[in-house]
Amino acid sequence: MKEKYKKYLPILLGKYIQFLFIISRQKALRKSYTLFCTPRKGKILPEQEDFLENAVDEVVAVDNIEVQTYRWAGLGETILLVHGWESNSHRWKGLIQKLKKQDYNIIAFDAPAHGYSTGKILNIPLYSQCLQKIVELYRPNHIMGHSVGGMTTLFHQYIYPNQEIEKLVVLAPPSELARIMKGFQQTLRLSSKFMNTLSQYFKDKHGFYFDEFSISKFSQNISQKGLLIHDKNDDIAPYQESVAISNNWNGVQFVSTENYGHSLFFDEVDTMIIEFLRA
Repeated sequence: MKEKYKKYLPILLGKYIQFLFIISRQKALRKSYTLFCTPRKGKILPEQEDFLENAVDEVVAVDNIEVQTYRWAGLGETILLVHGWESNSHRWKGLIQKLKKQDYNIIAFDAPAHGYSTGKILNIPLYSQCLQKIVELYRPNHIMGHSVGGMTTLFHQYIYPNQEIEKLVVLAPPSELARIMKGFQQTLRLSSKFMNTLSQYFKDKHGFYFDEFSISKFSQNISQKGLLIHDKNDDIAPYQESVAISNNWNGVQFVSTENYGHSLFFDEVDTMIIEFLRA
């Protein structure tokens, strides 16, 4: 019964939103926007607490959100880590342990509505705003992002250029919001009319229609040296979207892996990252 309920819940939500759209267009748009931006998981699990408690923590205010940051101090260059959707800073544990041996000064933070940070929603513009605040505070030499964190890292450089960031490491990033929203539409079975209106809502709120929000296009304006790693068999973020990013990003080193999955939790990947940072 529970699995059957999970199967039909998105369809029921979609029907409710479509009905609400007839009665109150703005309420329907706000409901669907909030639904899209709300993570279902990503808070700190009990088994993740010990590692994060070993870091120096600081809470940073970004508007009405309290962003939880972590620092593993080192005498070397500063690297800032940006996790993905429904994750938290613990996802970097293995790499952090290796970066500490190289004496990097390591900063990580939990996205809004993730980890120990407050907030109820997350989207790329909001995540980029938080990232900019952390950049201003810690002045990192390098930024590394995974998945939606990688998407945010590149969008951040597009809207906040000239930050004295030397290198970017981007792991398995999605690129095309239009493709993501198409999946949202299919899951909830929303009409094309509704999606066109939702795209206008996004334009009014963030300055982009769905088809204009393209990380591959934004990458044309990025000047930093970069390492972009994506697995050919990634079943979450399409590999071809990183191909498009690499074609537009001058100075990027694009590495394809096979059977490493979306998370890229492999020693070989960590070694490539450290060698790129040290070069």
